[in-house]
Amino acid sequence: MTARIRVAVVDDHAIVREGLRLVLESGGIFEVIGEAGSAAEAVALVLERQPDVLILDISMPGGSGLLAVPEIVESAPATRVLMLSMHDHQEYVVECVRAGAHGYLRKDSAPADLRAAVMAVHRGDGYFSPEVAQFVAAALRDGREPGSATAAPSLTAREQQVLVGVSQGLTNKEIAAQLGIATRTVEAHRDSLGRKLGIRTAAGLTRYCLEQGIR
Repeated sequence: MTARIRVAVVDDHAIVREGLRLVLESGGIFEVIGEAGSAAEAVALVLERQPDVLILDISMPGGSGLLAVPEIVESAPATRVLMLSMHDHQEYVVECVRAGAHGYLRKDSAPADLRAAVMAVHRGDGYFSPEVAQFVAAALRDGREPGSATAAPSLTAREQQVLVGVSQGLTNKEIAAQLGIATRTVEAHRDSLGRKLGIRTAAGLTRYCLEQGIR
């Protein structure tokens, strides 16, 4: 009997994790060996269980799944990472690939697409939802990312604090509470970051933090 593909699922919504489990285990090819609800838990889960494939949500409270990818890839190179998201923005997808993810699937994909994606990344191939495959190939071929900064401009201490909050997946309101400032002040700092860095999305700002070593 052929060994089943061992899969771990990470999403902050229990009902989503249960749905993924049902879809995967219905065919007898996959075995869901663990679940987690945050990026930090994802790293611990991978280190403990060493799954063949990790299905990892991007947007989660307490920190983006994107931030966990480099550590997972480095500490568990045999585990293949399939990102899961409601969004198919080019920047999100390219960020994930450059962080080391092996595939990217939209949450509204058909069950058959999920199973195909897990099988593809498990055998060493990349897998991307049809909606994003073309622009991912183009962006990686050109070695560029639209909207990314070409230089590292000077940021104020408060802008850096807001930037770190964004990279941790916090909302403007949560960043404001953490720093003890008004939400509108956070919005102003994010607008300033957008102008200085030429990056408007959370995914882009997260990648900037990683590249510049801002924590």
